[in-house]
Amino acid sequence: MPTPLIPDIAVFQRKLATLPLVTYQAGETVLSAASTTGRLLILKEGAVAVVKEGVEIARVTEPGAVFGELSVLLDQPHTADVRALEASQFHVADAATTLRVDPIALLYVATVHSASIAPIGGFLS
Repeated sequence: MPTPLIPDIAVFQRKLATLPLVTYQAGETVLSAASTTGRLLILKEGAVAVVKEGVEIARVTEPGAVFGELSVLLDQPHTADVRALEASQFHVADAATTLRVDPIALLYVATVHSASIAPIGGFLS
């Protein structure tokens, strides 16, 4: 996701490549609502469902999608379950450390999160 604030997204992609990878199989829970993991998960490949109170609210397949950011930014437990719909691989980062010391990672997370909520902006005006 190119952005004016991150003119060279390749820099961030190179940093992602240094992070550990974790794979979840179809049906496995990636994040559980009400838990606190302190991790950022960045989708490398696969598909997940975001489920809140038993209702699927989103399906995500876009590489680079970020999970766990709200929990860290708001210092609250995760607000929804994330479940793998197929084998899905994620880059894993310690959220607090990464966001505190890496301004490009912070901008990336802010940009991805903003893009995910932008469609509802019209309902708020």
